[in-house]
Amino acid sequence: MPRDAEPQTVRLSDYLPPDWLVDTVHLDVRLHPTATRVIARLALRPNPAGREGSPIVLDGDDLMLKSVALDGRPLAGTAYAETRSSLTIFAPPQRPVVLEIETLIDPSANTKLMGLYRSSGTYCTQCEAEGFRRITYFPDRPDVLAVYTTRIEAEQAEAPVLLGNGNLQESGTVEGTTRHYAIWHDPWPKPCYLFALVGGKLDRITEPYLTATGKKVELGIYVEPGKAGRAGYAMDALKRSMRWDEEAFGCEYDLDVFNIVAVADFNMGAMENKSLNIFNDKYVLASPETATDADYAHIEGIIAHEYFHNWTGNRITCRDWFQLCLKEGLTVFRDQEFSSDQRSRPVKRIADVRLLKSHQFAEDSGPLAHPVRPTAYREINNFYTATVYEKGAEVVRMLKTLLGEEGFRAGMDLYFDRHDGQAATIEQFLACFADANGADLTQFALWYAQSGTPELDVRGTWDEATRSFRLDVEQKLPPTPGQSDKQPMVIPLALGLVGPDGTDLPLNLDDGSNTERGVLVVSQRKHSFVFRDVDVRPVPSLNRGFAAPVKLTSNLSTPDLVFLARHDSDPFNRFDATQSIALAYLVAATRAQQAGASAPSAAPLVEALEATLTDPSLDPAFVAQVLSLPSETDIAREIGRDVDPDAIHAARRALRGTLGEALRPELETAYSRLRPAGVYAPDATSAGGRALRNAGLDLLAATGSGADIARVVTHFETADNMTDRFSALSVLAHGAPAEREAALAAFYERFKGDPLVVDKWLALQAQIAEPGTLERVRGLTGHTAFAMTNPNRVRALIGTFSAANQTQFHRADGDGYRFVADTVLALDPRNPQLAARLLGAFKSWRALEIRRRTLAETELRRVAETSGLSPDVADIVARTLA
Repeated sequence: MPRDAEPQTVRLSDYLPPDWLVDTVHLDVRLHPTATRVIARLALRPNPAGREGSPIVLDGDDLMLKSVALDGRPLAGTAYAETRSSLTIFAPPQRPVVLEIETLIDPSANTKLMGLYRSSGTYCTQCEAEGFRRITYFPDRPDVLAVYTTRIEAEQAEAPVLLGNGNLQESGTVEGTTRHYAIWHDPWPKPCYLFALVGGKLDRITEPYLTATGKKVELGIYVEPGKAGRAGYAMDALKRSMRWDEEAFGCEYDLDVFNIVAVADFNMGAMENKSLNIFNDKYVLASPETATDADYAHIEGIIAHEYFHNWTGNRITCRDWFQLCLKEGLTVFRDQEFSSDQRSRPVKRIADVRLLKSHQFAEDSGPLAHPVRPTAYREINNFYTATVYEKGAEVVRMLKTLLGEEGFRAGMDLYFDRHDGQAATIEQFLACFADANGADLTQFALWYAQSGTPELDVRGTWDEATRSFRLDVEQKLPPTPGQSDKQPMVIPLALGLVGPDGTDLPLNLDDGSNTERGVLVVSQRKHSFVFRDVDVRPVPSLNRGFAAPVKLTSNLSTPDLVFLARHDSDPFNRFDATQSIALAYLVAATRAQQAGASAPSAAPLVEALEATLTDPSLDPAFVAQVLSLPSETDIAREIGRDVDPDAIHAARRALRGTLGEALRPELETAYSRLRPAGVYAPDATSAGGRALRNAGLDLLAATGSGADIARVVTHFETADNMTDRFSALSVLAHGAPAEREAALAAFYERFKGDPLVVDKWLALQAQIAEPGTLERVRGLTGHTAFAMTNPNRVRALIGTFSAANQTQFHRADGDGYRFVADTVLALDPRNPQLAARLLGAFKSWRALEIRRRTLAETELRRVAETSGLSPDVADIVARTLA
């Protein structure tokens, strides 16, 4: 078949409705390891909103076409044309028709893990964003919604379990053969990216669920044989998610069954296919022996996220892929709210903002910056980004801040009522909130259109004579790729004025504006707010709860920040005050390292941390977050340009040792006080105690004293759960070279049969900030535990090296860059999505000092000049170099 031209840029402004709609899809999928036969019967009709007289144009990729029939009659070769990416029926009747297409595919050869492929012998699918076209020819776009009936057939011995979307209608054996079949019907119209099927040898656990209106639902989780005992927490998280969505949003499940399948080979975390979620097994399987507290929290959050998509993504889907944040950002917000209610809301908020700053702020400040709703793309797989997900969630959160709890719920209710069963747009989403609240959200919509992180400069002045406090606010919007001129944004600035006794003062604006919820609306480049009846100098607590995703600077002094760290009633800002002190210190210490000068005094930071450690009212999980210093990427982002990763690492390492010694009494007290009693439990309270105890262990070991290292070895050897064991192993790997290798060897020997635990072992070694690590990583690529064909292994070893080892990826000799670029080029022909994500490690290369910058650019250009690149990698490297 002829080769198509290179993929073209797709633009939001060029959107046209589909020319043909699909009402029903009947699929007959006859599974075979190398020759799966797919017969698709599509009931199509001309779209009144489409172009009159249009041919039927269907998408395809890597398919072997066997036959085409229209209304039961085979089509002559002159009636259609097939290319590598499409099937065109030239002159179909302009009325409802039935098109039958037979294709042949090879699941075992599908290393892209898109479409239908095999994972450890199990047949499974991944169709988002454009994978369904690798199963059969179809209008592969999210605004074509159809009702699906799927017949799946397979050898009974090879695939005793056959699963599809919807409810099971029929199953049985194929007469005269060793094969069997199952027919699944999904009554809810859906886009093809939500199609799924699974066939294989799988164990399962099941539990019943009764919805709020009394509907019975059978829940099932399917895992590889022998692993069902590790799926219990995922089932519990699923049931809690379903109940929470009923209570928080009035969203009830709508089918008789809900199934989750865990597979070992998956490009992403999980996929929300209607009623048949397919998961990377790392987000389903857990036991105290194999999973950390963080793993349990991730499982809980991702199970919830994919379930919540049943309404925000499935029942209401996206009109086109430019609206991706409409399902992803909105659903991230919903899963964040769920986890906040299940655990500690302040601790969850801190964790979410840490992720936002480390990933999305970095994206916003580099060559890959793009709006929450992009206006153009060349490869849609590259826009499953922190901007779409995490910043998209922050935009929804700002809506709630601006409209209040009741106003936000009214908008969501109207959205569900108005657009159920539709493929919607951002404009339609915002219109629901505007209509439900009588609000004008025209300017607010800029959050979806303008890229970059807004900067707020806030200056506070107290006037004793007039008993007033003036707040001058200026917003700046730095230029980003393709956007040099920007309009002012609507920014909700949540704040409090903290008096000398630590209590919040009344907020009485001079103009009489309503400040009942403590939120100022900044909508111009410059704003001034004057508060009256302020008898004492307050310390402003700004952007409480991180109400807006902005970079904030102010005239708060270090003593002001120490005061807030001690007294602020807003937990997030109490945390953030300490982080601001630490970040300012680390930037200054890094510059001192580069200049060969002495580091500044860490006394203010010690004072703030000591106050936190000795406050008995604080949640241990919160204290652990406060003790966790800004990361090396946080420091690099704050420095902004001519970044020297070695100097950053040295400054941070030295500070950790200083804090370990200065806070020794408090840390040792916490370590002893939080000694576990009883069996391990993954609940939030128990996890918080372990988090603080392990944070103390880490800081004490940073002093390098023999007694502190010996304590870590004992902690490792006596641990009865993965959280404590792996925390101790991490401390030894990073800070105790003499003890490291024996501990790593013992850990591997104990868990070598469990790939997910071995991933932790691989990732930990990839993070060691020492010159020998690159050779260690190269060596591990030949280890029996590593497989370049498995995305989890690659992400664990090479992804961690490039994203989490700042000194060794950014080696001054450029070898780190060469290694990752070589890996990208080797992976690209097999798994372009995985290769493109690895290449994202270069996103901040322009901020490096000149020598590293030059070396990084050399490797990027080498990748760019390689012939035959996938669209995924070609797109990322072109935008990174632009």
